[in-house]
Amino acid sequence: MNEDLIYEILSVVAEIPAGCVATYGQIARLIGREKNARLVGKVLSMAQYYGDFPCHRVVNHAGRLTPGWPEQGALLQVEGVELQSTGHVNLKQYQWEC
Repeated sequence: MNEDLIYEILSVVAEIPAGCVATYGQIARLIGREKNARLVGKVLSMAQYYGDFPCHRVVNHAGRLTPGWPEQGALLQVEGVELQSTGHVNLKQYQWEC
């Protein structure tokens, strides 16, 4: 995978403010690759190899948290993001407007 692309994705993730979330598709659009939301997810799954990034602030298009990562919800709640009873984030309330 192209390291420039990896750092481009991670630099956008680094800009997401605490208390907000972004979607994989939103990040893909911001880097000019609107059809590559899955690529964003793949890069984020390997982000720990490139530094410390707030990947917990990225959710899917419905506000669903990452499966298999139970700490994500707790990290968001510490930042003031409330989860709905379904465990999803209310994107109308918490989505990053960049």
